[in-house]
Amino acid sequence: VQLQASGGGLVQAGGSLRLSCSDSRRTSSNNAMGWFRQAPGEEREFVATISWNGGSTYYSDSVKGRFTISRDKAKSTLYLQMNSLKPEDTAVYYCAAARGSMSSSRSRDYMYWGRGTLVTVSS
Repeated sequence: VQLQASGGGLVQAGGSLRLSCSDSRRTSSNNAMGWFRQAPGEEREFVATISWNGGSTYYSDSVKGRFTISRDKAKSTLYLQMNSLKPEDTAVYYCAAARGSMSSSRSRDYMYWGRGTLVTVSS
């Protein structure tokens, strides 16, 4: 598994962005996937997770109803659609592949991490 996140940028509050995470080795199809983020001076926190087949998703309370996680197994790509963005969503966003097939909010359940992509939301 080799992950690379992209799609970050600067957006005004209320705007939208879609993050992508591609697995260049195409070996994560049986792994659950997740998005985490880390704001300046803060610890990394869970954002969203999806099971290996996309049948199960789970979100942090802070993004529920605004963000949507999805995956395209044929393209070995994970997505995070972010709507109604707020300044507090500003962070570096990381995608990760879990050890197993079931979705998880615990970072210790993830063994592959991609380089992050910066999302900045201006007020």
